[in-house]
Amino acid sequence: MGTNAKGRTVMEVGDDGVALITIINPPVNSLSFDVLFSLKENYEQALQRNDVKAIVITGARGKFSGGFDISAFGGLQGGQTGPFSKPGFVAVDILTDTVEAARKPSVAAIDGLALGGGLEIAMTCHARISTPTAQLGLPELQLGLIPGFGGTQRLPRLVGLTKSLEMMLTSKPVKGEEAFDLGLVDALVSPDELVSTARRWALEILERRRPWVASLHKTSKLESLGEAREILKFARAQVRKQAPNVKHPLVCIDVIEEGIASGPRAGLWKEAEAFQELLHSETCKSLVHIFFSQRGTSKVPGVTDLGLVPRNVKKVAIIGGGLMGSGIATALILSNYPVILKEVNEKFLQAGINRVKANLQSRVKKGKMTQVKFDKTISLIKGTLGYESFKDVDMVIEAVIENISLKQQIFSELEKYCPPHCILATNTSTIDLNLIGEKTKSQDRIVGAHFFSPAHIMPLLEIVRTNKTSPQVIIDLFDVGKKIKKTPVVVGNCTGFAVNRMFFPYPQAALLLIERGADAYQIDKVMTKFGMPMGPFRLLDLVGFGVAIASGTQYIENFPERTYTSLLIPLMQGDGRQGESTQKGFYTYGDKRRANPDPELKKYIEKLRSMSGVDIDPKLAKLSEKDIVEMMFFPVVNEACRVLAEGIAVKAADLDIASVMGMGFPPYRGGVIFWADSIGSKYIYSKLEEWSKIYGGFFKPCAYLAERAAKGASLSAPLDEAKSRL
Repeated sequence: MGTNAKGRTVMEVGDDGVALITIINPPVNSLSFDVLFSLKENYEQALQRNDVKAIVITGARGKFSGGFDISAFGGLQGGQTGPFSKPGFVAVDILTDTVEAARKPSVAAIDGLALGGGLEIAMTCHARISTPTAQLGLPELQLGLIPGFGGTQRLPRLVGLTKSLEMMLTSKPVKGEEAFDLGLVDALVSPDELVSTARRWALEILERRRPWVASLHKTSKLESLGEAREILKFARAQVRKQAPNVKHPLVCIDVIEEGIASGPRAGLWKEAEAFQELLHSETCKSLVHIFFSQRGTSKVPGVTDLGLVPRNVKKVAIIGGGLMGSGIATALILSNYPVILKEVNEKFLQAGINRVKANLQSRVKKGKMTQVKFDKTISLIKGTLGYESFKDVDMVIEAVIENISLKQQIFSELEKYCPPHCILATNTSTIDLNLIGEKTKSQDRIVGAHFFSPAHIMPLLEIVRTNKTSPQVIIDLFDVGKKIKKTPVVVGNCTGFAVNRMFFPYPQAALLLIERGADAYQIDKVMTKFGMPMGPFRLLDLVGFGVAIASGTQYIENFPERTYTSLLIPLMQGDGRQGESTQKGFYTYGDKRRANPDPELKKYIEKLRSMSGVDIDPKLAKLSEKDIVEMMFFPVVNEACRVLAEGIAVKAADLDIASVMGMGFPPYRGGVIFWADSIGSKYIYSKLEEWSKIYGGFFKPCAYLAERAAKGASLSAPLDEAKSRL
C-alpha cells in the first residue's frame, strides 16, 4: 500500500471507553503513508463503535513520532503518482477532516519525540499531554520544505505568531516544559502517568469538564491582521538578510499569512500546494542528500562492518594549547572528558587554559551555560609541562605547529610515556601521517584527528587512516567524535587529506585571477553571495599568512604540476602584513574586526606583475558572477575527483559532507560533488580544458573527470551505474 510496510497503528479499547491508538514504526515511529492510512482506518472504526467514547493517540516505546519518513521523499521527488504523490492533500483528509473534525474527543499522549508530522498529528487532537523532557518541533525547513500536515496553520494558533515563526524558521524544538508554558501542550506528567492521564483528560473533554478545542479554529493567540502583517514583514526582512539564496522560508511566511488573511482552510490548501512544489525543488533535493550523507559517514567498509566495539576512552591528553589545541580541549571537556593539556612552558600553558576558559565564558555570556556548569566543566582540564602524567591516558591528540621534525620528536616521546593501548592522534591539517610516525614502532595506533577551526564549534572531524592504522583505533576515535557532537568522516592519508586537499585550489584560483586582472573584493563578494561564510581573501587574512604559506608549500612540493605558485602573500608579508592578527592583510581591520578594503592592495599586485611578467587579461577584469563561481570552484571539483579516484574518500557523499561541514560550502547546494553533478561533468571538463590552454596546468582536468565527461556520467556514481542512471 505505502512506502514502508512495517509502519502501522494499533487500537485497543479499554473498559473506560477510551480507544488507545498507538503509532508503531521503529525506531522513532516515523510516519509513512501506511501509518497515516492505518491511523485513518482505526479512527473511523473508533468513531463507529458504540463502546468508544473518546480517543488517545500515542507512540510505541516512549516516542510519539519523529515525523514523516524522509526515505520516502526519493520516490515522491522521482515522479511517483497515485494517492501517495501528494502528501499535503492526503494529510488534510486524514488529519483535518477525520481526526480534528471527529465527533469524539481526542488527546495526544506525547513522550520522546513529536517532530514534524508527529507534532502536526498531536496538534489536530483536542488536547495534548506531554512529559517534561519530550521534544516538540517542526524542523521541515532544514530539508528545504515547510510543514505540510497543517503545522503552518495550527502552531501560530496554539503558541502565537512570533513564537511559531521562531520555531519553524530556526527548526529548533522546544522541551515539554516550555511547550506547556507556551500553551502548545495542556499538561505535564511523568512517563508512567502519561497514558492514564490522557485517557482521563479525554473523558473530561467529553463530559465538558475541559474545553473541546479544534486548534485550527482557535483565535485567542492570533494578532489582528494588521499587527500580524507587521510581524510577518519583519520576519521576511530577517530571512532575506540571513538566507538570501533560498526561497522556502519566505514561502513558509506566505502560507502562514494566507491562513490569517483568508482563513485556516485556505491556509491548509496553500500549504499543501507549496509543500508539493518545494518537494521537487533543487534546495530540497540538496538538503535531503546532505541529511542522508551525514548519516552515511558512519558506514566505512573494512572498518564499521567488522563487528568491533569501541573501547572506553576515559582520559585524553592534548599537546599544544594554541588556537586548535584549546578548541579541541574545549570540545572534549564540554562532553565530560577529563583532559591534560601539555605546553612547553608555564606562560604558554596559562595562555592555553585561558583560551579554554574564554571559550566557555562565551557560552555563559550567551546563556548556553550556567556558572555552576562552567565551574564543573573547567575543573576537568589540568595543565602539565612534562609527559609524566601521560601514563594513564587513553588518547593523545597532538596539536602543535605544522613542523615535521617537531611532530616526529613528539611521537617518539609519546611512545615512551603512554600506555600500549593509547591512541596516538595528530591534528595536522596537511602533513602525511607516515612521515609523522616514521620514527615510531606504533604505526598501527597512529591516526589523524583533524579538527577545523574553531574546533569546539565546527561540526566536522576528519579521521585520517594510514595503511597501518588499526580498524579498532578508527572505531574508538569515531565513538569519541560522536560523543563530542562532531560528524566524523574517515579518509585516507595524503598531503592535505580530503578537505584541505580538495580546497587548496580555492585560494590559489583567487590569487591567479587577481594577478591577471580580476578584482579581489568582487571575488569575495561573489563567493559570499554564492553562500560561502567568507571569500578566499578574507579567509586568508583570518588563517594568517604564515599558515597559508606553510600549507601552500606542502602542496607545491607534492603536486607541483597543478599548483599555482604566487609570490603575492610573501611580498605582503615582507611589509609586516600577516592578515587579521596584524590588522593588515588583503583588508585592513579596525577594533571590531570589521574588514575594510585596502587601496594599497593594488600596489602589491602591480609590483608582483612587474616582477613576474604576468600580463593583465582584459576578460578577467569583466568576469560575470557565474564566471567567478566557475573559475573558483571547478578546480576544487577537479581536485575532489582526484581524491575520489585515489580512494582517499570512501564515497562522493563523504566529500559533500566534508565540504559543507569543514569548509562552509552551502548545504542547500548539496556539497561539492552533488553541486557539480547538477552542472554536469561534460560542461565542467570543457571549461577546465579551455582555461588550461590559456592559464596553464592549474586548470588541467584530471583523468577521472575526463573519463566521466566522455561518457556523460555523474561524478558520484561508479561508471557502470552512471550511464544507466542518466
